[in-house]
Amino acid sequence: MCGIIGYTGPRVARDVVVAGLRRMEYRGYDSAGVAIVADGRIEYRKKAGKITNLVADLEANPLPDSGLGIGHTRWATHGGPTDDNAHPHISADSRVALIHNGIIENFAVLRAELEANGIVFTSQTDTEAAAQLLGREVSAGTDLADAMRTVCGRLEGAFTLVAVDAAEPH
Repeated sequence: MCGIIGYTGPRVARDVVVAGLRRMEYRGYDSAGVAIVADGRIEYRKKAGKITNLVADLEANPLPDSGLGIGHTRWATHGGPTDDNAHPHISADSRVALIHNGIIENFAVLRAELEANGIVFTSQTDTEAAAQLLGREVSAGTDLADAMRTVCGRLEGAFTLVAVDAAEPH
């Protein structure tokens, strides 16, 4: 089962998010990841396997301190348990990070549309289609909340999405 956590506040988001992911370990998962917004950029790490794999990667490749972050533990529905398929997924312009629980039933049609418009996918997940749609909306000048409403209106299925926008972190 997937787990989603988000944090905004005075503490180091990376640490709060990883601690939250560890609390959800009992649910079962095949990968984990964290994204933070720092200095107008999305920084992220994601790894297949146990949260200890993610923690080891964070120790070897630290994320900057930030008070805003999201994290995810994934149980695969589309695509195998790989680093590329782990969440978060990042928009083509690296402005938006998105995590997702559930299933997007029409992702293949959406993916084909995005690929026809030049978007290159790095995963086999339904989630990345939502991340790319959201990235396209915010890059066109739509604020994150309105972009999320637009994207959710295009998605079919049962899902929860959490996203951050590096250009509008609040």
